[in-house]
Amino acid sequence: MSEVFNFSAGPAVLPKEVLAQAAAEMLDWHGSGMSVMEMSHRGPEFMQIHQQALDDLRELLQVPAHYKILFLQGGGMGENAIVPLNLLGRKPQEQRVIDFVHSGAWSGKSIKEAHKYASVNVAASSEAQGFSCVPDPASWRLRDDAAYLHVCTNETIHGVEFPFAPQAARPDIPVVADMSSHILSKAIRVADYGVIFAGAQKNIGPAGLTIVLVREDLLGGAMSVCPTAFDWSQVAANNSMLNTPPTWGIYIAGLVFQWIKREGGVAALEARNKQKADLLYACLEKNQAFYRIPVQAPFRSRMNVPFFLRDDNLNASFLAQAKEAGLLQLKGHKSVGGMRASIYNAMPLPGVIALTEFLDAFARRHG
Repeated sequence: MSEVFNFSAGPAVLPKEVLAQAAAEMLDWHGSGMSVMEMSHRGPEFMQIHQQALDDLRELLQVPAHYKILFLQGGGMGENAIVPLNLLGRKPQEQRVIDFVHSGAWSGKSIKEAHKYASVNVAASSEAQGFSCVPDPASWRLRDDAAYLHVCTNETIHGVEFPFAPQAARPDIPVVADMSSHILSKAIRVADYGVIFAGAQKNIGPAGLTIVLVREDLLGGAMSVCPTAFDWSQVAANNSMLNTPPTWGIYIAGLVFQWIKREGGVAALEARNKQKADLLYACLEKNQAFYRIPVQAPFRSRMNVPFFLRDDNLNASFLAQAKEAGLLQLKGHKSVGGMRASIYNAMPLPGVIALTEFLDAFARRHG
């Protein structure tokens, strides 16, 4: 089969080196005679895999010592419930308020879920602008009694990325960030956030693993109805081994962390990601008579690039010809339509070059 490039938003492309290593170790991990999928999660073999993954992630993100790294299940959707269940227990029901910045589909899902547990204050929204930007922080109507501020720092569907670290009304109010679709793509200061969570299936590994970074002082405040398996304090006390964790997902994530280190770390990937995104956006801008980018320039994601053909009648032909060219899964999310190219860490530069060449050629043929 000729080479293909997978632009899926998630589950997404993984580094070929990682897939090759996993294949080589599938039947026998390091002479153990077992596949990782067959190991006891409490056995010495998997405990080695688990600890190495924790150590590598802490190194890559420079996670401070007073933050716990948790490996959970439930994905980003699950964390929309797990976060309030863990952070609202210290407040009586009538005082539970959560601030939100509504910047796209995923923050919208978070807002909808939070209504089940607390009063919701949408401090700012870019819905009137078609979710083409992050609302100006000067316009945010934050509550000084909020339990926390929730943001999605990269909207996978709408392609909007925060170019700054958000702040709550007061320094003692924690910021919770859903970083599912751009974690490990650029340097961040973990200490700017009380909680960071990310589904693995974008930039880290297979679906089924969710990573949570939580500041230690935020543990122990779970609501009484919080399921034990999702109580961060319980999970942290048991080193993510309270129940059987997603062992295969942790193993693959660990291989990805090692791959990132070999590639030069997060800083090296950030430079590469900027190069890829700049190349793709420049191509779309050059052909703006044919393609339209819905996101304002300062807020364009480096990971998820939505765009529209100005003639919708060409959509089916575009996707068919792209597939023939080995450019897969470019169809936009069903809620917004159009096209979307997700160019995560594992998308190589040649993949983006191939896409830009196709975009140019298609515009010439049909322009």
